[in-house]
Amino acid sequence: MLSTALRAARPVALRTARPANPTALRALSTTAARRSGAPPPQLFGQGGKTGEIPTDEQQATGLERFQLLGEMEGHESFDLQPLDSSRVGTLQDPIKVYSLDTERIVGCTGSPAESHELHWFTVRKDKIRRCTECGSAYKLDYHGLEHHDAHHH
Repeated sequence: MLSTALRAARPVALRTARPANPTALRALSTTAARRSGAPPPQLFGQGGKTGEIPTDEQQATGLERFQLLGEMEGHESFDLQPLDSSRVGTLQDPIKVYSLDTERIVGCTGSPAESHELHWFTVRKDKIRRCTECGSAYKLDYHGLEHHDAHHH
């Protein structure tokens, strides 16, 4: 009895399983990529020529290439200067940490400098963070784009 009912329902089920419009089928991933605008600029070199050893300018990619191109133009790509260690930051007057991103990793050695072992911690946008050893307060001085923080994974 069940097999008779299934036999009768099979042609109807097969007709409804087929799409009415075959052009409506396409990968959803291509639709989003096509309409998302221009991609960010890629930092790739042209690569080395066959039979030659490539130079740093030819083979560097990503952040390494960004730093190399910045040095060639005469400016520092990354802020490597130490933070102000002449005072202890307070909650009312924290030590400001310049950043183009919504978070930055900071190393504290105390005030005056080298008062305690180096402690690493993350300072995030809109939140004051304190060193667990000396209590010095740090605040992110955010200079990035306001909508840029939505691109973090």
